[in-house]
Amino acid sequence: MKKVTGLGGVFFKCENPQAMNDWYAKNLGMATSEYGTMFEWREADDPSKKGSTVWSTFPKDTKYFDPSTKPFMINYRVENIAALVEELKRDNVTMIDEIVEYEYGKFVHVLDPEGNVIELWEPVDEPE
Repeated sequence: MKKVTGLGGVFFKCENPQAMNDWYAKNLGMATSEYGTMFEWREADDPSKKGSTVWSTFPKDTKYFDPSTKPFMINYRVENIAALVEELKRDNVTMIDEIVEYEYGKFVHVLDPEGNVIELWEPVDEPE
């Protein structure tokens, strides 16, 4: 079973998310919004399929990365999140929550061996 298919996003805590977004926009040319920025790309194996990777800042006191104490979180794109979650449970991986579904995909959070929160995302297919 194919598991991680790519990097879905990089999220990090900072003192002032808006100031960070402004700095990255001004100095590195990233088109930021209150949610960060989205990098769009096409899959190498099938260029008809589009994908995206998110870069986003969060307030330093966000609870979204809990129970991790780290100032960052990585989001990985996955296929068949339900089957992957069942496999992770069988392997005694710590599950933080259950799969939730939004119009842009399904998400679940797990912990790696050092307590880093990992966000797994099964995106909705993005049309051409």
